[in-house]
Amino acid sequence: MSLSREAIVEHVKEIVGPESVITDEAVLKKNSVDRFRKYADIHGVFTLPLPAAVVKLGTTGQVSRVLALMNQHKINGVPRTGASATEGGLETVVENSLVLDGSGLNKIVSIDIENMQATAQCGVPLEALENALREKGYTTGHSPQSKPLAQMGGLVATRSIGQLSTLYGAIEDMVVGLEAVFPDGTVTRIKNVPRRAAGPDIRHVIIGNEGALCYITEITVKIFKFMPENNRYYGYVLDSMKVGFTILREVMAEGYRPSIARLYDVEDGAQHFTHFADGKCVLIFMAEGNARIAKATGDGIAEIVARYPQCKQVDSKLIEEWFNNLNWGPDKVAAERVQILKTNNMGFTTEVSGDWSCIHTIYENVIKRIRNEFPYVGDITMLGGHSSHSYINGTNMYFVYDYNVVDCKPEEEIDKYHNPLNKIIVEETIRLGGSMVHHHGIGKHRVRWSKDEHGSAWYIMKGLKQQFDPNGIMNAGTIYPIEK
Repeated sequence: MSLSREAIVEHVKEIVGPESVITDEAVLKKNSVDRFRKYADIHGVFTLPLPAAVVKLGTTGQVSRVLALMNQHKINGVPRTGASATEGGLETVVENSLVLDGSGLNKIVSIDIENMQATAQCGVPLEALENALREKGYTTGHSPQSKPLAQMGGLVATRSIGQLSTLYGAIEDMVVGLEAVFPDGTVTRIKNVPRRAAGPDIRHVIIGNEGALCYITEITVKIFKFMPENNRYYGYVLDSMKVGFTILREVMAEGYRPSIARLYDVEDGAQHFTHFADGKCVLIFMAEGNARIAKATGDGIAEIVARYPQCKQVDSKLIEEWFNNLNWGPDKVAAERVQILKTNNMGFTTEVSGDWSCIHTIYENVIKRIRNEFPYVGDITMLGGHSSHSYINGTNMYFVYDYNVVDCKPEEEIDKYHNPLNKIIVEETIRLGGSMVHHHGIGKHRVRWSKDEHGSAWYIMKGLKQQFDPNGIMNAGTIYPIEK
């Protein structure tokens, strides 16, 4: 027999204490969504089932006992730390869910300079860890725009990537070891070693699981020397996205590793670089690290770009100023809310990836389909995108779209605008052989395409769920579609 809402709350209080179980309705409403439903949230409209409680967790032992309780009574739980998610992964779509808030597990366990790694609990803000490291002359190398908001557990759970990924890699390249709790309460620790060949790399059962398989409680990541005095910035304007992709490919194929390698189309470039874009695409690079490496990287990139006469260089100070104002902290979030209420204009992104042979076609086809097929194209005020994370075998594409919300209630905005736009982007990307999601996670609004994304490999994904969460208590509707 399932527990009543009241009984769930009482049982959890016995584990973590009454002061750590929050049932205030205003708090429950805010914790029923993430930034995917920001338009409805800003207007005070909450239509999803409210969780039974927000549970403030303080130790791995508490996480274990709460999950075991949930597993026994088949109570859905939604893991949550910094709450900077943008794909609906934190939405509570099941009645009487528990929001499992790990922000109280906020201890930096160790900074190990000799072994070039740092260990932190899941609720440690990335910015706090980064600041502690920089005081010692080191860095995580992880710098997503959400750095002022994000916490370590959520970054690992969503396979986060940072703005400097072309040099340092994504979060999965940085993670050394992990501690996590599975639905039956089992606490497991993957030890910190530089590499091993003892079977499949089981870190990847945990990294990117989006709270659908387990609860991450502790992470060890690599660290790097921090030498910002050697940073070099390069910016160019050009006429063609196709040429821009070609340059990105050549930089990567020739072995250079700039920390930043970005290509903006005309519309997206116009909103970031109004002072110099002048109706052109924009190509940006940044080289950093050891002074000799940074110089060699910058010189090599300049040599490659010089092969394309259409590329015109801009003052490097313009690029440095742009970079120093990229991150999305509480002040920008608050300002965005004010602006949305004032204008009813929304801005969203959908990020995908593809190899070099298909990425430009994905870009062109998506833009064309939206302009030709989207029924409310007249409400779109900006449609474009940029590539911001490149690899030797391909790159990502960040589609960016702004639209005015016209003639619909706040709760209708997602289905009228965002979901149909997502649909076109995802369908075209999968059809052309790319991945429907590069780094934001599947969440609950791309989950309908999970099986299409994985194809025959869905057998492996399904097996993980059956093995580790047979009762389906972990973040229902994320990664794995709810079977009706």
